Amino acid sequence: MKSARPRRDIVVLDTSLFVNPEVRNDFGNTPTEAINGFLALAERIPELEFYMPSSIFEELLNFVDQRKIPGRFLALIHQKSPSRHELSCPAFLLYELIEDIRARINKGLRIAEKAVRDVGKLDEREIIQGMRKNYREALREGIIDSKEDVDLILLAKELGALLVTADRGAVKWAEKLGIRWLLPGRFRDYLLSFIETRAQKKQKNHG
Repeated sequence: MKSARPRRDIVVLDTSLFVNPEVRNDFGNTPTEAINGFLALAERIPELEFYMPSSIFEELLNFVDQRKIPGRFLALIHQKSPSRHELSCPAFLLYELIEDIRARINKGLRIAEKAVRDVGKLDEREIIQGMRKNYREALREGIIDSKEDVDLILLAKELGALLVTADRGAVKWAEKLGIRWLLPGRFRDYLLSFIETRAQKKQKNHG
């Protein structure tokens, strides 16, 4: 009788791992180099299975030369959309989302009011630049603001996966849904830990 195949841990990846200059440097200086750097480690770890929502994968293709993406990457990364019509979320999340949006709208209103009061005191260009920056931070940081973000969270929830993303909004809502998450800056060490553990076991078995 054949022994049961060990369960593979699942990891859901965001584009930030490959395209965000602040976090991709662990794997490469460009998105294409980062993909190859990731492959060099990931292919050595049979314990892990990697997924990416179809919408996220399409987003990634906008940042790379598709002719330079190794076929191995396409084979390693499973593209899968979440089962949107089958998954359900606790009702309290809807209440929290509405409260969050209300608070952000009010904050945006106060920022606009301050900009109006500054007319005549500051340079017009300075007012506009400051308003854009503050308004963007108030309404977009730490919130889910795209269908790609939703796909990431729903797929990680559906698969019981580890979510790797630098998006603060995705991390915030992953926390609320009990989804495991990891910032891309720690992901290389996470992969290396599997390689090092296997090397130690191999050394012990041959010792």
